[in-house]
Amino acid sequence: MKLSLCTISFRHHLLSLDQIAHWARLHDFQGIELWGIHAKNLAETPEYGKEWLRSYGLETSMISDYLPLEATEEEMINETKKLSDLAKHWGTTKIRTFVGKKGSAETTEKERDYLVTRLRTICDILYADGQVVLVETHPHTLADSLTSTLQLIKEVNHPALRINFDVLHVWESGVHPLDALELLRPYVSHFHLKNIQSSSHLHVFAPENVYAAAGSRDGMVSLFEGAVDYHEFFTEAMSSMEIHASLEWFGRDVKQILKEDATEMRRLADMLQKEKV
Repeated sequence: MKLSLCTISFRHHLLSLDQIAHWARLHDFQGIELWGIHAKNLAETPEYGKEWLRSYGLETSMISDYLPLEATEEEMINETKKLSDLAKHWGTTKIRTFVGKKGSAETTEKERDYLVTRLRTICDILYADGQVVLVETHPHTLADSLTSTLQLIKEVNHPALRINFDVLHVWESGVHPLDALELLRPYVSHFHLKNIQSSSHLHVFAPENVYAAAGSRDGMVSLFEGAVDYHEFFTEAMSSMEIHASLEWFGRDVKQILKEDATEMRRLADMLQKEKV
């Protein structure tokens, strides 16, 4: 198992990347998932990059951004190449994105064909540089359901297309995460991990709320205390694949929650490893 923290978790904190990396090393994380806007702003200080991060014993697990599939082709290609260069600088082959700005049921066939064509173009660009694009399973996108996600994989039909499996959002779609993983496993390159007290609180993860400094955090809970049973999920998942995952915490008490969740993840991984022996 390789576990990362996300710089997006510290978006409202007055902490430097040096402080975040130091804390990550101190608490035995293996990597840092770099939010796209952070990577772009850090481009102005090129001394920060893969070599610098390796000095902390860390790696960049992924750059998480939002590639503009709806923009002009020129704009989309330029943005993709910019992120590709940033990914090389930070030593990762993985770039995360969303596909579409509305749900699969609300997307017309023409709109879907357009997004599929654009996504295939992105795949071609990244594949040429040994990189991949990870489509996140997320509400109000073409990957908002298991059926649509599988269809998208088939439509794009490209080796550079991978899946960022957000366990909570898969659960939110009404499918048991383990059932979804059974079908998506060959395409999954990363997991996003977060939890919620109950489905009635899922609205707190709406972008307009979760990215706002004054947004509600009601219902956000630590990984092993919420509605999604992560003990069950990882007991099964860890038995059949290597886990590369990021703790995606948006609430308060960031360091304490990340520390507790990472400790429990490692305890569970150690327990399952001992059972195999």
